Amino acid sequence: MALVTSTEMFKKAYNGGYAIGAFNVNNMEIVQGITEAAAECKSPLILQASAGARKYANSIYLVKLVEAAVELHPEIPIVLHLDHGADFATCKDCIDGGFTSVMIDYSSHSFEENIAETKKVVEYAHAHGVVVEAELGSLAGIEDDVKVSAENSSYTRPEEVEEFVSRTGCDSLAIAIGTSHGAYKFKPGTNPKLRMDILDEVSKRLPGFPIVLHGSSSVPQEYVKIINENGGALKDAIGVPEDQLREAARRAVCKINIDSDLRLGMTAGIRQHFVQHPDHFDPRQYIADGRTNIKDIVRHKIIDVLGSDNKI
Repeated sequence: MALVTSTEMFKKAYNGGYAIGAFNVNNMEIVQGITEAAAECKSPLILQASAGARKYANSIYLVKLVEAAVELHPEIPIVLHLDHGADFATCKDCIDGGFTSVMIDYSSHSFEENIAETKKVVEYAHAHGVVVEAELGSLAGIEDDVKVSAENSSYTRPEEVEEFVSRTGCDSLAIAIGTSHGAYKFKPGTNPKLRMDILDEVSKRLPGFPIVLHGSSSVPQEYVKIINENGGALKDAIGVPEDQLREAARRAVCKINIDSDLRLGMTAGIRQHFVQHPDHFDPRQYIADGRTNIKDIVRHKIIDVLGSDNKI
């Protein structure tokens, strides 16, 4: 099976009340851990690369790594997606380079500018058989090149979504309902709640249309604890409650983005390995432990949060 677009998997997810995991990739071991878990769980999969990942690993390396995963696991449909494309030129480069899905994130610009740039990307992408995710509303937090202060974040305005989708022709829409980028989402003692009312209003205005949630890592405390017990110094933070993500998936959310949890799992595995095996210097030894954590995290997300297991 070759790389696919998300069109069919989103239709099935919407009708089935589950979501597809969109996991960020940066190197070979992360790709391996994610795809091995998805294959064992018989789950469709979106592998996505941010601007930071493309800068770190080079887009060509990432494409070839994902193509290798497709060759090794032909039984699962895999999408290669650009996460937070900053402009038309970035999206075009990824479309020309083999990505099957791109996100144009012009949400920090005016409504009309967002429409114009998104439409431009959509026209080029559709002409090349590629699908497009767009965004309305702005999530707070920091992740690679995406930096939005709490003061500048904003919820999606449901009254804008019909016009935006109609005028741009985008294939899915990322909305802001209370999730946040990065590992430091919410302070301990707070009670994070997603704005399900906004999600419901958006889905009412866009029946059957796939909705996307960014910034949906849950910051598993067991990995934070391991990191801090083995030389780390992570500040207190909590993530998006997984029961709320599962509820969003039962509604109109077809794609849930997860990155920070993978970073925490990889770092926890490596830090713990160094402390337990101070004589080791072979990268294959300590990175393998990080890869194992990646696989465990993805398996848990697929089965317990996304509900996408046994869907192929």
